[in-house]
Amino acid sequence: MSLSTQQISLVQDSFKNVEPISEQAAEIFYATLFEYDPALKPLFKGDMKEQGRMLMATLKIAVNSLTNVDSLVPVLQKLGVKHVTYGVKVDDYTPVGMALLHTLKTGLGDKYTPELETAWVETYQLVADVMRTAAYPDFNPETYQNIKSYPALHGEAPPAKSA
Repeated sequence: MSLSTQQISLVQDSFKNVEPISEQAAEIFYATLFEYDPALKPLFKGDMKEQGRMLMATLKIAVNSLTNVDSLVPVLQKLGVKHVTYGVKVDDYTPVGMALLHTLKTGLGDKYTPELETAWVETYQLVADVMRTAAYPDFNPETYQNIKSYPALHGEAPPAKSA
């Protein structure tokens, strides 16, 4: 899976709008993540404000590296393996992606277009596939299906099961 130049530009430009509200975006992200899957909350043992800063810093690095995915891949592979030591399971990437999309939709408002959503979905899928492939030897992005169900939030349609 690769991203088009247009998708990269959309993701990078939209993230510039998220950066000024990064603290609020992180709060929305984690609140939404724990709504989707409350079982993930015990994985976060530290200060959530600091966790939010790390999340936004990591996102910034990933977003800024999209024009050179080859340099991003080893960083994502290490990050995926490290997350296993925190107790992250292969299926946990699904609610993370859903929470990210919800956060972007909330934070960007009218700037969150269907085209932008598609670009972010493709970006997250790329990131998650690289991380999971490195972290879980049996993971195959071509055949993987998350069979867990997640609640519909804030009047939205129930999310898809795979990601």
